[in-house]
Amino acid sequence: MTQEAPQSSSSSRSDRYHERLTIPWWWWLASLVVVGLLGYEIQLAAYRQPWSVVAYPVLAILLGWMLFSMGRTPIRVDADGALHAGKAVLPAEVIARGAVIAASQRSAAMGRQLDPAAYVVHHAWIKTMVLVVLDDPDDPTPYWLLSTRHPAQVLAALGLGDAGRDTETKNAAQS
Repeated sequence: MTQEAPQSSSSSRSDRYHERLTIPWWWWLASLVVVGLLGYEIQLAAYRQPWSVVAYPVLAILLGWMLFSMGRTPIRVDADGALHAGKAVLPAEVIARGAVIAASQRSAAMGRQLDPAAYVVHHAWIKTMVLVVLDDPDDPTPYWLLSTRHPAQVLAALGLGDAGRDTETKNAAQS
């Protein structure tokens, strides 16, 4: 199921879908405020010694690296229909169905309904998710649950409909 995928620059051009789970832009501004406050606290703790100004660039580099690394996770569907989430790869042959997890359903999907064996890529700052159910008897992972800003586009790139919406439509038609 999950294997290391070779990365090539030409592969991203032929992808059906590609998204990088970046952090919100205002987090960069907030980190500047944090750098200023913590740097000043360090200066005060060092009794304003001349060397204490080194705290500002050190904190800026550490926070910048942290924010950059938090926003590097890619979600993509390649030309063959395989789903890539970070370094994990899910071949198209083992995908049974998928569903959009709306922001209002996210806490239930990540809480009491979450299967411990599921593969999860969750970023709290992204409200919507996509659920991809596996049909592979050799794999103990029942489904993948991935944060994405455009879950319907991920399902469309996989060639799947929204199973949750299809079920709601059938129930409404039977009523």
